[in-house]
Amino acid sequence: MRVRQVVQSLPTYTAGASRPGAIKLSSNENPLGPSPLALKALKEASETIHLYPDKACTSLKEKLAEVHGLTPKWFVIGNGSDEVMLFIAGAFVERGISVVTSEHTFSEYTFATRVFEGEVRYAPMREGRFALSELAAGIDSSTRVVFICNPNNPTGTYVSHEELVSFLETVPEEVLVVVDEAYREYVEARDFPRTLELVKRHPNLMVLRTFSKIYGLAGLRVGYGIARPEVIRYVERLKPPFNVNLLGQVAARAALDDTAFVERSRALTREGKAFLYRELSRLGLFAYPSEANFVCFRLGGSSQEAFEALMERGVIIRPLDSFGLPGWMRVTVGTPDQNEAFIEALSSYLASRGR
Repeated sequence: MRVRQVVQSLPTYTAGASRPGAIKLSSNENPLGPSPLALKALKEASETIHLYPDKACTSLKEKLAEVHGLTPKWFVIGNGSDEVMLFIAGAFVERGISVVTSEHTFSEYTFATRVFEGEVRYAPMREGRFALSELAAGIDSSTRVVFICNPNNPTGTYVSHEELVSFLETVPEEVLVVVDEAYREYVEARDFPRTLELVKRHPNLMVLRTFSKIYGLAGLRVGYGIARPEVIRYVERLKPPFNVNLLGQVAARAALDDTAFVERSRALTREGKAFLYRELSRLGLFAYPSEANFVCFRLGGSSQEAFEALMERGVIIRPLDSFGLPGWMRVTVGTPDQNEAFIEALSSYLASRGR
């Protein structure tokens, strides 16, 4: 067999670890589980799984349009928002084309670009944040896409509405700016970008969101993109038929009505972050301010050693070496009991190291 050279050199995704019986705080999942309304809808739809799903995701698009004040033509649905990233790369990237993003961010931007043989340019961060002026400096005539993770995974930091508006005004019209808002529903910052307003004004803006995080549907794999219909038309040409399964479509549509669950998840995250910041500070550890459902903190030393030590103590978090941040860790905000167990395990590890 003669495999494409680019396939042989593709980076592999490093997922958050899991272990039977351990408290898993490594993948930014919702500790409350899935939306109850989504569960109810799943049970009602379970006897129809012998049927193929709607390949156009019509009902889900109609619900998204209702929720976001748009029309269904503004949406593309993927098997997770990372599949939408592949659609974007397939539509705009090829050999000789560059994509600009930041260092220390979600690795799937790199993966999607390299699948289609594009060049990835990494702008430096400033204090754990996307530096949009550095992104702008990386754009040239070969650039077709810019990826911005907001809030950023793994740091939890964000760029403001004013910063994004200024950036969009400098970007050439032929460059698609993709803002990945996987954690948007957790955000409380008042100056966070109002991207649904901006996407109406900027034909080269696309927004990504997911049902994997606050809605608790990570196992069903449903995400979506929002952009002008003329952009969506091109991106959807890369979409295979039946890419989003029937149960995923049904659950996602129902979850959009579960505002009570969303608010409960936001409250749990808010209270949990306050506890984690307080305890990490007590332990003398710096943490970035986060607008997501996780906290990124600097431990120093070997993050892999710390990861293994905490796992032996029954708690799994995420070492950030794969993000280019050795000595840093990311912990998902869990339930109060899970958060306390994490701090207890971390305190025990630090004590064993004489800290």
